[in-house]
Amino acid sequence: MRTALVIGTGLIGTSAALALTQRGVTVHLADHDPEQARTAAALGAGTAEAPDGPVDLAIVAAPPALVADVLADAMARGAARGYIDVASVKGGPRRELEARGLDLSAYIGTHPMSGREKSGPLAATGDLFEGRPWVLTPTRDTDTEVLNLALELVSHCRAVPVVMDADAHDRAVALVSHMPHLVSSMVAARLEHAEEAAVRLCGQGIRDVTRIAASDPRMWIDILSANPGPVADLLGDVAADLDETVRALRALQSSDDVKRREGGAGIEAVLRRGNAGQVRVPGKHGSAPRVYETVAVLIDDQPGQLARIFADAGRAGVNIEDVRIEHATGQQAGLVQLMVEPRAAAVLTAALKERGWAIRQ
Repeated sequence: MRTALVIGTGLIGTSAALALTQRGVTVHLADHDPEQARTAAALGAGTAEAPDGPVDLAIVAAPPALVADVLADAMARGAARGYIDVASVKGGPRRELEARGLDLSAYIGTHPMSGREKSGPLAATGDLFEGRPWVLTPTRDTDTEVLNLALELVSHCRAVPVVMDADAHDRAVALVSHMPHLVSSMVAARLEHAEEAAVRLCGQGIRDVTRIAASDPRMWIDILSANPGPVADLLGDVAADLDETVRALRALQSSDDVKRREGGAGIEAVLRRGNAGQVRVPGKHGSAPRVYETVAVLIDDQPGQLARIFADAGRAGVNIEDVRIEHATGQQAGLVQLMVEPRAAAVLTAALKERGWAIRQ
């Protein structure tokens, strides 16, 4: 691939353009808002000038509801040898294109499974997709050259290609992305009118659960409007679980011993099902999840503290597998949780204590 046209210079389009440009591909940028395309160009994502002729690959990074229109227009203009979109829903856009009678041998639907809570070109980074799955949904009609161009794009973005059926993809993202986003939003909504004294007690758990609720509602309306059925089915299942959980909690309030035992059993059942589901979430580098031990270190909120901890862990020969930071409410301090291999926990604890760090047991 020597040339590309990115149509839509938001977070995903601009990030892909940055990755391609960094690898020597000449990228042309287009957007319904020319100022946004110029902003992406100023960031080094390519040029806002139109190409002289057909490019190798056109990448449509428009909202799902607009993908079919934008693709149809680009195909009618002969803008490229191959066409892809990066929308988060795949079945609907393809059916729209088929209904228009277009030759789809030069098209393949794709979806990079990466993003941020922020949107727009200023939030873009060239490494946004690195190590992340990038779904490709070819059909028997997909031209081999187009599939190879899509795979080359994924390689340039250092993502991991995953081939799926379009409708299977839509059911999958409803489960792992769309439904969880709505649940996160519903949990966060409980905080809107909560008493300030209660909100000040927020810890890392509520931050984890509500983090994705900070995303742009307009973007999510576009996404959910393109995949409402599978998401509604899943939320129906969640609603049934909520009903059962509410009944179990009410039973725990009863003065009847039998009802309390039944309520306890109901709560235990949902928690254990949660355990069983959570362990299926892929671990580091997409491998099977592993159990790590946590070494908790108290730190002051000052520049260089994290760098010192990581350097001291390195001197001890310990690899930090993951890290979380919990900030203390109303204090310039925090708790850094270092996840390490179980056999390394004692070594790291001893090394950090020797270097003056306060360890939370």
